[in-house]
Amino acid sequence: MRRRKHARRRDSHPAPLRTHPLRTGAWQLLHRHFGIREHGILQLFAGSLGISIPEATDAITAYAFGVVIGAPLITLAAARWNRRNLLLALMTLFVIGNVLSACALNLGMFAAARFISGLPQGAYFGAGAVVASYIVGPGKGGRAFAIVMTGLTVATIVGSPMATFLGQHLGWRNTYFAVAGLAALGFLALFAWVPRTNALNGGPVVQELASLRKGLVWLTMLVAALGISSIFAVYTFVGPFVTEVDMLGPAWIPVALAAYGVGMTLGNLVGGHLADHYRYRGLVVGFIGALVVLATLATQGTEPWVMVACLFGVGMTMMMAIPTIQVHLTQAAPEAPTLMGAMNLASLNLSNAIGAWSGGLFVAANLGYLAAAWAGFIFTSLGLLVFCITHWRLRNAVPASSAAMATSA
Repeated sequence: MRRRKHARRRDSHPAPLRTHPLRTGAWQLLHRHFGIREHGILQLFAGSLGISIPEATDAITAYAFGVVIGAPLITLAAARWNRRNLLLALMTLFVIGNVLSACALNLGMFAAARFISGLPQGAYFGAGAVVASYIVGPGKGGRAFAIVMTGLTVATIVGSPMATFLGQHLGWRNTYFAVAGLAALGFLALFAWVPRTNALNGGPVVQELASLRKGLVWLTMLVAALGISSIFAVYTFVGPFVTEVDMLGPAWIPVALAAYGVGMTLGNLVGGHLADHYRYRGLVVGFIGALVVLATLATQGTEPWVMVACLFGVGMTMMMAIPTIQVHLTQAAPEAPTLMGAMNLASLNLSNAIGAWSGGLFVAANLGYLAAAWAGFIFTSLGLLVFCITHWRLRNAVPASSAAMATSA
């Protein structure tokens, strides 16, 4: 028993896939008769393009930088657009980016296509938050942003496992074609259901730009960029966690992704409530909870049940903090709600870049796949440290009408 546990711990380092009892039976039947390929999307396109997994994370980083760059630039360029029309245009660009991703022939083309796919995301969530706030009414900014983010978390429960399933059956290229098809359906839904109203018209570019002169906006974004990166450092390597560390079959990857998504959805809903009723509780509890879960994953993740539970925990704790970050950004610059929503998503995708890069760096250093959790631990700790240092400045920026709210935190 001791020898087996020792062997499993050594498997936390990158190594060829080994046989595991759970890979027999029904899984072998599926593999033999339906030609299911190994691993998750990251591993699938890495193998197809002839690159290593750490190199493949460059495509994830490219997507993230697309969001970081596109969020402010597109939001400012379309400052006067009606938010309904902006959402439709952004969804069209997303469809184009995913079609190009499916057609890429090498890492350079794929990274460029992922960059294009990322360009509309930040502006989309910013405009979506404005539309959601219009629908739910004033004083519920946290709930409104949580509603928008629910689409992302539900996609993690259903979309990521389904994408992995499709990739294993039909190839990773068809997965991106499927994403493009779903985005086209999203375009039709927006066209049919988002209200046509002048209340969703934009404002002057100068008004949006003025918000970027506020130091508090950039400090809050720094907290988000550093603190939330752990969710991506871990998420990037879910496939290797399952197949290389815990020696389970690729059929278990969608299960692990679904656990991650369920945690994100619950954390997002709780975080929306906390953001509207307390000033900092969602962020502080979320960051501290994430540090505990990340340390557990890094040290005990060789046990499958611990790994799945920790994926759930990382998703839940990190998502608890995000609505609070959005509320504070909006309070710091109430004259530019669309840009603040976009900048929040830009910060989160900078987190994506930091998380994927740092996780890949630790793995490439032959520290093992679970070392990606330590990479996330370091950056979430830095985010919490920056928040604590700037705590009083954040506190002073909240309107006086929120004083009663602060006392209850």
